[in-house]
Order: sequence, then structure tokens, then C-alpha cells
Amino acid sequence: MNRPAGATLHAIVLAAGASSRFGSPKQLVRYEGQSLLQRVIASATELAGAAVTVVLGAHAAEITATLSAGSASVLINRDWQQGIASSIRVGVARLPGACDGVLMLLADQPLVTPVRLNRLAAAWRRSPRGIVASRYGAVTGVPAIFPRWCFGDLAALRGDEGARTLLRRYADHVTRLSHPEAAIDIDYPEDLLELRG
Repeated sequence: MNRPAGATLHAIVLAAGASSRFGSPKQLVRYEGQSLLQRVIASATELAGAAVTVVLGAHAAEITATLSAGSASVLINRDWQQGIASSIRVGVARLPGACDGVLMLLADQPLVTPVRLNRLAAAWRRSPRGIVASRYGAVTGVPAIFPRWCFGDLAALRGDEGARTLLRRYADHVTRLSHPEAAIDIDYPEDLLELRG
């Protein structure tokens, strides 16, 4: 794991939602032998090593029980019902002081791979003051890496404002990498059936 001095990356997996549209905790739904959450943790760990934090909220006890010890640090967002911004704030508040950038990931993008995450990280390390985001279709979104100067903005997000708000606000600072797999997210049971099909 080559981490040049001054380019310390931490990963935050946002997994606090109630999965109301799915009907059960989608974080625990299995795809190709792993839960959706285990898949994204494994990909993040391959990139960031032990510097991976998962933010849980709804069903936290049930989900935590399925995670292998030491696979990632777990934070509980007691205000998860306020929306995704509350989970971002919880994660950013606990970033270590030596952290130069944060990779934001969602638990419900099952086709995101370590190879793609490494491409994002490599682009960020070449220009660590910039933002590096995934591009899929007409969307610029997560997975995305935000440098330290964005941490205050991330901590100021409210409600259902996700990290995409910053990608629009600082569009001139964003490097966009093609990442078609990130377009696949699981919101409804039909999405999973389609993926398995």
C-alpha cells in the first residue's frame, strides 16, 4: 500500500438509512456471497487499510452483529432520521487530524470495486488539493474524494443534502472519472432482482 507522505486518505461508508423503500435493512442483503455493506467495506479496506469508518443508524445493532471484528470502525448516528447529511457530519467529526482526504462511499452501490476506487485515489494523489468524483451517465457523484479544505463544508451539510451538493458548489475543482458501475444502486427489491438476473 503506497501512501506518499502528505496524502493520507480515510474512507467513510454511509450506511445509516432505514431502507424504507427496500422493506428490510438493505445493508444486510446478500449479493455474490457477501452483504452489500461487507462488499463496500472490503473494497474500501483494500484501498485505505484500517482507515475505514462505517456510519450506522437504523438497525445499527442488527447490522453491527454481522460485521467481522476489526473490519472497520463503527460510528452510530443517533440522528439518522434527519437525513444523509447527519451521517456525513458524524463521520467527518471523527476524522483523524492527520487526514488529508476523505473517500465518501454508499453501502448500496454493489458493483463499486477496489480497482475503481484505486483509480479515484491515484487521481487524487496526483492533485491532493482537488476533489475527485465518479461520473456515471449525467451524474457526478460518489464514490468521491474530498480534500481537507472541504471538511468544514461537509460538516455544515443539513437534511438530505449529500456530498453531491459540494460537487456542484466546487464544480471547477472537481476531476470526474468515468465510473459506470456506480450508477447501480439498490433502492427497491426489484433493483436486486435485476442485478442478480
